Amino acid sequence: MCGESSTRRRCWKFTRGCAAGRLSLQLKLMRLKMKRTIIVLFFFALALSLTYLNHGSSAQGNTVAIKNARIVTVTGPVIEKGAVIIQGDKIADVGASVRIPSGAKEIDASGLTVYPGMINASTTMGLTEIGSVAATNDSSEIGEFNPQLKAIIAVHPESEIIPVTRVNGITTVLTAPRGGILAGQAALINLDGWTWEEMNLKNPVGIVFNFPTIYSGRSFDFATFQVRERSFEEVKRQRDETLDKVRKVFDDARAYAKAKEAKAKNPRLPDLETNLMLESLVPVVKGELPLLVNTSRERDIKAAVEFAAEQKVKIIIVGADEAHKVASLLKEKNIPVILGPVFSLPLHEDDPYDAQYTKAAALSKAGIKFAFQGVDGDGPGDASNARNLPYHAGMSVAYGLPKEEALKALTIYPAEIFGVADRVGSIEPGKLANLVITNGDLLEIRTQIRYLFIKGKQIALKTKQTELYEKYVNRP
Repeated sequence: MCGESSTRRRCWKFTRGCAAGRLSLQLKLMRLKMKRTIIVLFFFALALSLTYLNHGSSAQGNTVAIKNARIVTVTGPVIEKGAVIIQGDKIADVGASVRIPSGAKEIDASGLTVYPGMINASTTMGLTEIGSVAATNDSSEIGEFNPQLKAIIAVHPESEIIPVTRVNGITTVLTAPRGGILAGQAALINLDGWTWEEMNLKNPVGIVFNFPTIYSGRSFDFATFQVRERSFEEVKRQRDETLDKVRKVFDDARAYAKAKEAKAKNPRLPDLETNLMLESLVPVVKGELPLLVNTSRERDIKAAVEFAAEQKVKIIIVGADEAHKVASLLKEKNIPVILGPVFSLPLHEDDPYDAQYTKAAALSKAGIKFAFQGVDGDGPGDASNARNLPYHAGMSVAYGLPKEEALKALTIYPAEIFGVADRVGSIEPGKLANLVITNGDLLEIRTQIRYLFIKGKQIALKTKQTELYEKYVNRP
């Protein structure tokens, strides 16, 4: 028995020792695997960071010299032969006798013209893709009042419409929501970037207000599927009811702002429940943020100006087909205009055939600051047509608008209207290097874009269409 017990003890010790050895070996193997994993993750993270830094520094660290070019600065005289120096994302110098830094990448622009990148003053860029595919359209939400909604965070940087737009010389756009009465917050974006944060130039620029029209005419009744005539009294009553709703919301926003100020002065007051809708309207009722008022007809524009004066808010008229008919009022109130599409039909049957073509010249003659909205409508398809911006200005020039004013309405005027003239809109040292280099007049449809820069980064002139062309042109 004693010998048997001794044997058992020895076996148990041996077994325990073996188990301990196996456990120790397993722990060592686990530590080794963890070390390997950590090393792999470290180098993977390092590679990612280097890739990101290299991508970012392509514009931030490089110096580019565009020489022997004709330079249209917009805010100054045209330089017939000069150079533009880009350092990082900004314009470092411009002039006829500029010294080119050593080591700079040189672009010989002999026979070419440098313009500032154009600004399309109202689109749904990045919010819409294919008009007939609802899942690709994110420009509107349910409900009448959505001023808290931010278009910027819904922007899709990989939209196929973005490269199509920018290869025509448009480097910046205002992207704005649609639908409802107060549709949401519009933002100004550059047309390059991995994320909406990188694309963002200014947010918010203003809150979109779809002003109720008093136009009495035919309308389609979806309840009966019939076309019906609307009387003036009916549409006026509907407009007044809508404006009363807006007044109520603005009054609530003012009360909300006062309650916040009181709470800030006296922390012992009861906590104020956050209301995102009213929060977003506080800058509006304080006169710090404008309303982008979508309206086109003379009567509605007058009503919008009166409403703004009553509510003591700033406005920018968007669309404004008949703004020239109330030019003296707009001039008196210092209200800028985002002019709707030139390539559209006159509003009234008895209007001259060229009513839309001459409206820009009429605004310019009246001294109204305006910019072009280069779209062909206000639906989901307007982003696809944003590329046509320079042609709206070109047609306006053919019908009396001075060319210098047309260029300003594409560049520095929208920058001034949106409060970013210190960053974009002209070719000046210190501004973002948003540049377009062409082989001819920017407003001519036959002109080709040869080089494009956004924030100092040279942009490849490629779109989905050019890629398809290259794919199939050499097909056997």
